[in-house]
Amino acid sequence: MIFTVAIDGPAAAGKGTISRAVARHFGFAHLDTGLLYRAVGAKGGDPVRAAQTLSEADLTRGDLRTLEAGQAASQVAVIPEVRAALVDFQRRFARREGGAVLDGRDIGTVICPEAEVKLFVTASAEVRAHRRWLEVGGDEAEVLAQVIERDKRDAERLVAPMKPAADAVVLDTSEMTIESAVAAAKAVVDTRLSAEV
Repeated sequence: MIFTVAIDGPAAAGKGTISRAVARHFGFAHLDTGLLYRAVGAKGGDPVRAAQTLSEADLTRGDLRTLEAGQAASQVAVIPEVRAALVDFQRRFARREGGAVLDGRDIGTVICPEAEVKLFVTASAEVRAHRRWLEVGGDEAEVLAQVIERDKRDAERLVAPMKPAADAVVLDTSEMTIESAVAAAKAVVDTRLSAEV
């Protein structure tokens, strides 16, 4: 069975946690597409060359979850040639046999517009900054400023801006527990899977 779940949204909204839980629950493969861009940014040098030569081993680096890697990812993600180099990899992953969950910024709108399920996971900038600050520490006001700056850059880029697909289910996790957010996402997937059978 080929079944794609596209989960998009801004940083620290909970899409990674939700994506991993959904993939585990349904036995689907999971790809955090942000890691692709983080790995390209972390490799340094020419970002287009880094994207073209990216390997699965590059996705296992220990420094890909840092604030610095996140900022680098956002900077290289605006380069059309970098995005083009990574699109095929993502599309092949998405349509693999056995089902797949991909999370990122443009999965439902650009990478997999034909995905069977599209979710857009969001939360207020303040809530997301607090979550990120709990992860990485530092100055919480500075983390908020970085979150706002990154949102602006991701939403305003000319190529594949971050926005909900027209047919995406929007899930605002600002006031939700992890458990309730995961349950809501599973329910959407369950409904669509039932319709497929």
